[in-house]
Amino acid sequence: MNEYDPAALDCLAALADEQGFERAAQRLSITQSAVSQRLRALETQVGQPLVVRSRPLRLTEAGKVLLRFARQLQALRVDVARELGERVSPQSRLAIAVNADSLATWVLPALDGLVQQGLREGYGLELVVDDQDFTHDSLRQGAVLGCVSTVAEALQGCRVQALGVMRYVAVASPGFQAAYLREGLHAGNFADTPFLVFNRKDDSQVQWVSQAFGVRAPRLRERFVPSSEAYVRAAVMGWGVGVAPEIQLRPFVEAGQLVVLRPEVGVDVALYWHQWQLQGRGALLDQIGQALAEGARRALG
Repeated sequence: MNEYDPAALDCLAALADEQGFERAAQRLSITQSAVSQRLRALETQVGQPLVVRSRPLRLTEAGKVLLRFARQLQALRVDVARELGERVSPQSRLAIAVNADSLATWVLPALDGLVQQGLREGYGLELVVDDQDFTHDSLRQGAVLGCVSTVAEALQGCRVQALGVMRYVAVASPGFQAAYLREGLHAGNFADTPFLVFNRKDDSQVQWVSQAFGVRAPRLRERFVPSSEAYVRAAVMGWGVGVAPEIQLRPFVEAGQLVVLRPEVGVDVALYWHQWQLQGRGALLDQIGQALAEGARRALG
């Protein structure tokens, strides 16, 4: 295996994160010319392009392979510095991908101890948000070192552990229910009822309707609210029927601001933690996985 220049690998990682040469140079505190020179040297060594110089900048397949290596090397440097009792470089960031609903509920409390530790030791923990069915792609492409995903099978070179199950239920505000669902939500009116949708990757509403009414690929009236917190707020305000994690909705249901529709129906989403296998005693990535597993167990059961 070729010996790749760590500084050039850091440039590749910065380009992937910042999506451009100017911002990558600012992040690394070097000139754009230096970024270009290091990238060209790495491409010459590999013998093929590593980035597509477009807007936004994109990595080639070879670039993604080296990006995975660059991320792992950065994580190992953090582990070595911590084990030697050295201050970690302020440029050191460990990125993991999580889904928005987990971020809005149990992930922040689970990671709080490590984030506070990072403030003292100098490393940064970066959270990348995507749908739980797509975070796995970020891991495969080298954008992150670990992810919370619905995929149960581990990638080659990675390990996986089960976190728990998030149960999604349908809710509406009492006012919305009184105005539009006097006879309840049923097979005869769901198609005319507005459903709140997080984004175009979100299919929890379709899954819930399919399970509740035995309809394959139902077509719904969609109102997009691309924020987990704003999504629940929109449901409270009576914008439509929401399908969201029961643990997130519980306080609003207990306060009488939301009503659970068809309590016997729920969509159970199993979550898993995936991470690259890195060698080293007390690896920070292992600590992240352990913290997430413990936090999920407390929150999800």
